Amino acid sequence: MTQWLLENESITRLSVFLGTLITMLVLEKALPNRLWQPSLVQPSLAKRQLLNLSLTVLNTVALRALPFASAATASLWATTNNFGLFQWLDLSSTAKFALTIFLLDLCIYWQHRYFHHNAFLWNLHKVHHCDTHLDASTALRFHPLEIIISMLVKSLVAVLLGVPLIGLIAFEILLNASALFNHANIKLNKATDRTLRAIIVTPDMHTVHHSTDKQETNSNYGFFLSIWDRIFASYTASSKLQPTKIGITEVDPNDTNSVYKLLKLPVTKKSA
Repeated sequence: MTQWLLENESITRLSVFLGTLITMLVLEKALPNRLWQPSLVQPSLAKRQLLNLSLTVLNTVALRALPFASAATASLWATTNNFGLFQWLDLSSTAKFALTIFLLDLCIYWQHRYFHHNAFLWNLHKVHHCDTHLDASTALRFHPLEIIISMLVKSLVAVLLGVPLIGLIAFEILLNASALFNHANIKLNKATDRTLRAIIVTPDMHTVHHSTDKQETNSNYGFFLSIWDRIFASYTASSKLQPTKIGITEVDPNDTNSVYKLLKLPVTKKSA
């Protein structure tokens, strides 16, 4: 089973990713929350989505080209060598699986929060936040160096905890699917949003995180479970900007309309 999971990790994750992405794109057409507003910088929604998707392709190639291990390989090494906290404790397979999801999500919360408060990391992360329209494709919009750092963090945590491979892969699938969902431009009624938000991050909750208001941007860091923002006092229920303005004011939109410009954005000087 472990060998099969390792050999089929990529195809499993890709299948769920494409299925979720297509579902979100269909729902965005049927139940849009915000209307697309073309500009001189981004005249076409399709071109903008292609730009975001191009970054994902580039990030995937960058990760595959790296000489060091993936998080899945790190998990396999830890369990094979009986290394890590979960391997040293007398835990059932079910407990290990549940704790893997729970603790890796907590790790991603703090990683995300730190990216907002460290100058170097924020310069990378603002590639994600400079998108002025929020939809499922925004979940794909990350600088390759940020993706590499995130993978290294997950690999390190996977080794230190000794997480089981099935839990690691399940978490990766949940993380990708939830990111596509909570970035999606879909309108949920208030009752549905309130019910879901008690457990997971919803599109309305995450929209606040993409607000141009700096205080709101520095809140709602969760990607999957919504409890971390409440526990660690970073929860904002709704934006004071109605309708919510998306993006960050420190970036010139002209510096964001191509893959090349987004790649060099972390070292692009701020406009006066």
